[in-house]
Amino acid sequence: MKQKAYAAAGVDIDLGNKVKATLPQLLASTHRREVLGKVGGFGGLFQLDLKKYREPILVSSVDGVGTKLKIAFTMDKHDTIGADLVNHCVNDIAVLGAEPLFFLDYLGTGKLEPHVFTDIIKGFARACAENNCALIGGETAQMPGFYQKGEYDVSGTIVGVVEKSRMLNGQKAVKRGDVVIGIESSGLHTNGYSLGRKIFFEQLKLKTSSRIPGSKLPLGEELLKVHVSYGPLVQKLLAKFNQGGVAASRQSAAVSKKSLRRSADAPLRAFAHITGGGFVDNIPRVLPKSLDVVIRKGSWDMLPIFQIIEQKSGVPDEELYQVFNMGIG
Repeated sequence: MKQKAYAAAGVDIDLGNKVKATLPQLLASTHRREVLGKVGGFGGLFQLDLKKYREPILVSSVDGVGTKLKIAFTMDKHDTIGADLVNHCVNDIAVLGAEPLFFLDYLGTGKLEPHVFTDIIKGFARACAENNCALIGGETAQMPGFYQKGEYDVSGTIVGVVEKSRMLNGQKAVKRGDVVIGIESSGLHTNGYSLGRKIFFEQLKLKTSSRIPGSKLPLGEELLKVHVSYGPLVQKLLAKFNQGGVAASRQSAAVSKKSLRRSADAPLRAFAHITGGGFVDNIPRVLPKSLDVVIRKGSWDMLPIFQIIEQKSGVPDEELYQVFNMGIG
């Protein structure tokens, strides 16, 4: 049979349809009772249960994974990327007290590779299920000549909800003398990889297979550790201390009993997601303009990946704490 003109130009619609045929079961595994319709429509449908809220506020966020993708390309390991993106977006709305409702993804690539596509979508589905967030749709774009061979980009959009009276606003709520509690990260999460790659692979001449002191994993796997989702933990904390939030079924990040006790005498006033901009840019986003925070360097155990960056990079501390999360997510 003669090859179709579009396929000859680099866009294989038949392959795309064949690969996408595996999606309905994956997406269905994430669906909540509010999801309407079937996979494959022009738009995803979600019916918010208005009986649960007096004044529901929808909260949305969109993000990507950045140059962490370069590590995935090098290692041909793509099963963590989808979870990175979902968890990042969940955290961005969690700082307002919002629980996730649904998520939509975008994948753009030059040539659709079935195993890569499947691994990424499985990552989306797994993380959505863990966060009680419905994966209701997405877009896959084949764009030959636009990306280098073996490369792709992903982005995602999340929509969540919070009761207006329970929405967190640190700029109004945070007071002088409030205690700052840090919750650990798993590593670089999804920010700082352009500098991180330069430090490890150009400056220190390491490889993805190299071992770093204090880590049981090769460097590449350390760098691909999944971005922690703090959403379920935030909801548990809000339910316990602020008499609000949606108590989640499981906890995705560790917090010490000592930290919980110290928070018990006052409501939780704000959360900051330490992403691009690090401590320096993200913490002020949830503070009144008249206040700063005092953070004691060394008051938490530094992860091995950040010990190497701090000791070997030659980058000043101020910049490190503006680029990386330095172990606090």
